[in-house]
Amino acid sequence: MYELDKEKFGQFVAELRKEKGYTQKELAERLYLSDKAISKWERGLSMPDISVLVPLADILEVTVTELLEGRRISKTDSMDARQVETLVQKAIRLSEEDLRQRGIADRNWVGILALCFLIACVELLVINHIGYTWEQMEADYLFAAELLFVLIGAYFCIGVKKYLPTYYDENKVSVYSDGFLRMNMTGVYFNNRNWPHIVRALRISTMTVLVGYPLLCVLFTTFLPGYWPMIKKAVFLIVILGSLLVPLYVAARKYK
Repeated sequence: MYELDKEKFGQFVAELRKEKGYTQKELAERLYLSDKAISKWERGLSMPDISVLVPLADILEVTVTELLEGRRISKTDSMDARQVETLVQKAIRLSEEDLRQRGIADRNWVGILALCFLIACVELLVINHIGYTWEQMEADYLFAAELLFVLIGAYFCIGVKKYLPTYYDENKVSVYSDGFLRMNMTGVYFNNRNWPHIVRALRISTMTVLVGYPLLCVLFTTFLPGYWPMIKKAVFLIVILGSLLVPLYVAARKYK
């Protein structure tokens, strides 16, 4: 089994970056990554996501083959069948490693979601125990919000697609549809550059609401008891839409 030489890859990237006159931060910004990621590549500590190879090669003006080989390849050079097989196996190994790392990250997010759900349950029990009745809190929207964000959080931690089809990168697509979920954002285009950041932003926002919404209801019940029955629906809609649309829009625009 052929492995990618991380140190050779990192040295080659560092050499090309310096030839272009980029700092690590400047290269990272062009790839919508952190400069820490570039530093780890160049020190041979990690490899980039396989989806980053093409834009990285374009920026450094080399081929993906040259990146994987960690050296420049002359136009007069020809690769025999064994060399091609080696290169293909390297790409497959990189893809497998990327998927494995994403799987670990997803399991971590599932654990965080479960912890947030547990905290929310404890909050509801404590709220009821200290004297707030469900009738007093107008708790129908509270339970609806908690159920909704458990489902949305579970989707983005377990069921969400890790990669978008290639046509998202080749065209300006502002609609994402997958089963029950449909997102149509005017002025925002989904692609594989911003998709991981969108997913992360929505994971964080849904878990934040899951934990924070019961506390918000307590505040309104305590300080605006007479108005709460009238404004609970408006607050519910503002929280739902704000926690989904705002982080999605910000992440999509920032990493477009």
